[in-house]
Amino acid sequence: MVCPLCIYIFIEKQKIILIENKKLIFEAPISTAKNGVGEQINSGCTPRGWHQIRAKIGEKCPINTVFKGRRPTGEIYTSALGQTYPNRDWILTRILWLSGLEPSKNRFGSVDTMKRYIYIHGTPEEIPIGIPNSHGCIRIYNEPLLKLFDYVQIGTPVFIAKKD
Repeated sequence: MVCPLCIYIFIEKQKIILIENKKLIFEAPISTAKNGVGEQINSGCTPRGWHQIRAKIGEKCPINTVFKGRRPTGEIYTSALGQTYPNRDWILTRILWLSGLEPSKNRFGSVDTMKRYIYIHGTPEEIPIGIPNSHGCIRIYNEPLLKLFDYVQIGTPVFIAKKD
């Protein structure tokens, strides 16, 4: 797919980039699934292939806003909150909800990225980035996420590649 504005996620390098008119305009480290790649529901894996941004969530929320079920909880993440709930899967600041574009690969049935609630979302600074460590989503630190969120629109294509 050729597109004027595309997000590329490279699982082997644990990196996200944004290309606009064939020029690199954004790059940041990420964390994908600790279970590796895969498309099946309940796999805890990061899905591959072509996707698009289905929804942008949290536009006017403060940095470190905590989300649950795509809704702000009213909490603002702090290290103390993280220590109080050490096993919580923190979804912070903004959410870019992905939807698969490839029927039978990452869309519809038991491989549907959207129904799996796969996001690009913020994560606490103390959680390691650059290594596979998520439950399937793409984690990124909050400051770079804010920049990415402002660049992209609903419908922006996203390609998730296992190999670089």
